[in-house]
Formats: sequence, structure tokens, C-alpha cells
Amino acid sequence: MPQAPRPLNAPAAERNRQPILEVLQRVLPTRGVALEIASGTGQHAAHFAAGLPGWTWQPSEYEAANLASIAAWTAELANVLPVIQLDVLAAIWPLPAAAQTLDAIFCANMLHISPWACCAALMQGAARHLAPQGHLLTYGPYRVPGLATAPSNETFDVDLRARNPAWGLRDLGDVAAEAQRAGLQLIEQISMPANNLLLVFARS
Repeated sequence: MPQAPRPLNAPAAERNRQPILEVLQRVLPTRGVALEIASGTGQHAAHFAAGLPGWTWQPSEYEAANLASIAAWTAELANVLPVIQLDVLAAIWPLPAAAQTLDAIFCANMLHISPWACCAALMQGAARHLAPQGHLLTYGPYRVPGLATAPSNETFDVDLRARNPAWGLRDLGDVAAEAQRAGLQLIEQISMPANNLLLVFARS
């Protein structure tokens, strides 16, 4: 019998998954349906679904090479739907019937490693699919107007732009403006370890 593929392991996801979960447990109600965009290895999906047992979790990922890893990480969790391949730039997101209306959308570490157009697409997709009281939560490093950017984030930004000129740290004000254009409002900004932020958006 062929062996099942081994799940991928990202050390950063291992480090940040518990601090993020603690914010989700505070911000979100006890039950709901969540879409995770850019699930990566699947470590976040597995940890969050286990820590939020009243939630149905829909992982998704653009990179086809990661889908098997996400499935492996979440295989034993009854509240995780089968992973889907999703491109935020698509006009229609291929969500299953169980995840057509969402109480939360979570997206970590995507905005700085994708073209800027993905930010507007994320906000517009959230506006299409979030329930009236739903939340969009994004996690990652940002430039904050009026505050010095941490040296480690500046180094990271240089590295990102060298790899792809369309990538790089995003300005918090620009992200909030894109959200506002889609009918969403930044309602909370939470400082996280390693100079990251978790942003919470709701309908205006």
C-alpha cells in the first residue's frame, strides 16, 4: 500500500498558532462557519478547528502542492470540511453549500506574498460571503503609519521585494482603505508576537 503523504511543517506556524487561537477564542462567538484563506501547510487549520470545536472550518489554498498536507493535518477533525483550492482573485469562490455564508474569514500571511490586487479581492470576497455580524481577520506584518517598522520586518520586506517586486509589507492604512471600499471597517488592531498584527474587520 502506498504511504499517505507526510504533512508539511512550517516552524513559524507552529510558533504563532496558539497566540492566534487565543485571539480567535476571544473575538469569535462559540459557534459558526469559518473559511481560512491561504491555509498553507494546514497547521493553523488543525489547531484552530481543535480549539474552536463549535466551529465548522473550511480550509483553502491557492497552491495545489499544499492541498495534501492540509488534508493530512486535518484528517482526524470532524469539524473540518475537505480542503478546496481557492484563488482570491476569482470572481466566484468555489465554496461548498456548507460554507456559502460565513461567520468568519481568516487569512494569515498572504497579503505580503501576493500581488496588491489580492487585498482588494480578499475584501470584496469577504463582503460577498460574510454574514451580517461576521468578521474578517487577517494576520501578518504591516507598516503602521506613525510608527517605526521593526528592523526584522524591514529586512523581511527587502527580501520579499527581491524575490518578487509585487510582494512586500503592506501599509495598514492602505489595507483599511481597501476594506472600506468593500463595505468593511477595521474595528480592532491587536499586537502579536514577532512584530505581527491581527486585524479584525466587520461590516461598516
